[in-house]
Amino acid sequence: MPAHDLPWRDCPTSAVPGSAYAGPVRIATWNVNSIRSRIDRVEAWLARSDVDVLAIQETKAKADQFPMDRLRACGYEVAHHGFNQWNGVAILSRAGLVNVRHGFPGMPSWGEPPAQEARALGATCGDIQVWSIYAPNGRHLTDPHMDYKIEWLTALRDEAAGWLAADPAAPIVLMGDWNIAPRDDDVWSMEFYADKSHVSPRERAAFDAVVDAGFADVVRPHAPGPGVYTYWDYQQLRFPKKQGMRIDFILGSPAFAARVDGAVIDREERKGTGASDHAPVVVQLAD
Repeated sequence: MPAHDLPWRDCPTSAVPGSAYAGPVRIATWNVNSIRSRIDRVEAWLARSDVDVLAIQETKAKADQFPMDRLRACGYEVAHHGFNQWNGVAILSRAGLVNVRHGFPGMPSWGEPPAQEARALGATCGDIQVWSIYAPNGRHLTDPHMDYKIEWLTALRDEAAGWLAADPAAPIVLMGDWNIAPRDDDVWSMEFYADKSHVSPRERAAFDAVVDAGFADVVRPHAPGPGVYTYWDYQQLRFPKKQGMRIDFILGSPAFAARVDGAVIDREERKGTGASDHAPVVVQLAD
């Protein structure tokens, strides 16, 4: 079911301070695979889906390339973290946007010379600590990038566990493209992926460690599998063949998860010319 068909409330159409925001909130994540290539579709989807907060991944844009003015014109406050044509994360909010953080303490580096990539962006939206997450891909099972991926996810797990230890009642959401399919049902063929990344025991253990730290998958209860995916490769007609992967997740702290009363994966947005290879994932929070 597409997001705009859900029987939820109408949202205000302009940004308001977080302290003034009341009522249900709709929160989403979407790997847009280049904001510059996808800006027209993003604008149309924002109007159609009526989300209050959107975490974006793979913006693939430097600061001067990011369409800040166009997104603000849609009624959102906007934060972006991106260096070049790779990676990049953003948060759009009309529920307030303060305490913006680029990355998290202890986040590993990559490259020569080693540097922290634009893979995590945090902000407080209303009363919720929101994180847009773009986990490293890992590339291949024996690639050094896989070690980096596991180290990165472990560091995130340790930092997020610390947030909950400091305030167990904090509403926190970690959402984005995790580049992991944690269950066999989350890929169209385990045989196909047996020797590939995204489904290895190391990756799944790293993902499960974040969940075990207190961050529940709040979408799966409302959109169970099998055959429910968030990503379909552009090659080999994966989308029309329904050969996808479920790698985009919204993980919520206990206080956040308790407020979720609906969720969808908007598969319709994957259709048509110029679509991202990922679908938006949306949750609705009760009052």
